[in-house]
Amino acid sequence: MLRIAVPNKGSLADSSISILKEAGYRQRSDSRDLVLIDPENNVEFYYLRPRDIAIYVGTGELEAGITGRDLLIDSGATSEEILSLDFGQSTFRFAAPVGKNLKLADISGKRVATAYPGLVEDFLRKNSLTASVVRLDGAVESSVRLGVADLIADVVSTGNTLKQAGLEIFGDAILNSEAILIKRSGSALNSELEILIRRLQGVVIARQYVLLDYDIPSVSVDEACAITPGLESPTISPLQKKDWVAVRAMVLRKDTNRLMDELWALGARGILVTDIHACRL
Repeated sequence: MLRIAVPNKGSLADSSISILKEAGYRQRSDSRDLVLIDPENNVEFYYLRPRDIAIYVGTGELEAGITGRDLLIDSGATSEEILSLDFGQSTFRFAAPVGKNLKLADISGKRVATAYPGLVEDFLRKNSLTASVVRLDGAVESSVRLGVADLIADVVSTGNTLKQAGLEIFGDAILNSEAILIKRSGSALNSELEILIRRLQGVVIARQYVLLDYDIPSVSVDEACAITPGLESPTISPLQKKDWVAVRAMVLRKDTNRLMDELWALGARGILVTDIHACRL
């Protein structure tokens, strides 16, 4: 039976359960449940602290798990990313007091406060920087004002919290994180894990793409297909109306309205957009 770790709380929990449901797996209905067995898919789900998931998977106690890329790196566990899940995005940045105008090289010799010491130490090592990492469990923005650190490394979204603390971002991003599926480093993919990967990948793609159908004069079909090339090639079917064809292609959801405008200007009509609920590509 395949054993999979799922975040039991935090920003990744609800979305992890949602994507697994869309992939055809049973999920718990009571947040107090720690284990759920899905006999139809021969899978056992364990609901664990997000920070611990990479460790359980890395030791081989569980075959796979959903966690954040940031948490995987921070853990130092012998686990590896096998699929990005396109939710739970976050960006990690350095921030220092406004007016310091620091550059990346200026981090050397400084005290860096963070709730992700493993992640920051990994970044410093890869960039040949030497700094003192101060581990805090939260509210790292206050550490500089209270004299605990010279700068911080933390998740940044709007930056409003940093501004309120008198801090500003500097340097390139430490990491762009999101939810990922992981397995033990070097372990082989068994058939049940391969099925899980294909199902989750199908959901991710279905969320990103839609089907676009439209009618277009035959003389413009090459230009239209250049606008909507699809994943491999669009489907083209003749219409009863002379010199017209119907075209169907998968397009990125975020580009839908722009593509519809371009097709309309080209002479396409009857443009329809359909959601994709699942797919295998």
